[in-house]
Amino acid sequence: MDEVPGGEGRRIALVTGASRGIGADTARMLAGVGDHVVVNYREKAKRAHAVAEAIVHSGGSASVLGADVSDEGSVDRMAEQVAEQFGRLDVLVLNASGGLEIDAEPGYAMRINRDAQVRIVERMLPLMGAGSRIVFVTSHQAHFHGRKPVPAEYEPIAASKRAGEDALRAMVPALDDRGVTLTVVSGDMIDGTIIVRLLERRNPGAVAARRGHGSLPTVEEFARAIVDATVTDAATGHTVYVGGSDYLAAPRA
Repeated sequence: MDEVPGGEGRRIALVTGASRGIGADTARMLAGVGDHVVVNYREKAKRAHAVAEAIVHSGGSASVLGADVSDEGSVDRMAEQVAEQFGRLDVLVLNASGGLEIDAEPGYAMRINRDAQVRIVERMLPLMGAGSRIVFVTSHQAHFHGRKPVPAEYEPIAASKRAGEDALRAMVPALDDRGVTLTVVSGDMIDGTIIVRLLERRNPGAVAARRGHGSLPTVEEFARAIVDATVTDAATGHTVYVGGSDYLAAPRA
């Protein structure tokens, strides 16, 4: 892979869970704006390398970094590798999440969607200078958890991702001290993602109900919003909404 240790004026951007779906599209688009993209994966090494190779083939810059973000030691090693290879991190996209897996153990959703997100930021923050960006990727069902209905099958993910968002927002003072901006990008159910496919198997009515409000955003549309959040000036803690106009409508008096 074409590893650029901070050279050529490129930002160094790490995207967690970037071997497929939203993460992969985000990685490709970040490379398209000139970033060197670090494609993180947990198990899908072949897919991650294919994403990075496609970026390089298109004239971009990318490398691959395997790490299980739900494992503290793995996160520590990932931070050490970023420090050794690049000496800094300019963009951190917190995309990896989980909890709908059939074999997921109790507590896994909270460990990956809250605890892991905090751990990653804590370990990466010393590498991030003024002007660096962190983007937390979430869903409307999680962002509005407790205020809007959630499909029963998605409840553990919604609750844990909301807890993750709250924990990251609590870190804003520490981020401000370093001049690092946090942006939350929240999306409706995103057409074609593994989450929607799993929900369609377990609760097809929930997905059909969302579609009844209009077309679901595409992976490409959502990834574009994530990339835009890394280059658009906004106050830290700002939330970008993609799709789901019914979620955003003010309740009737």
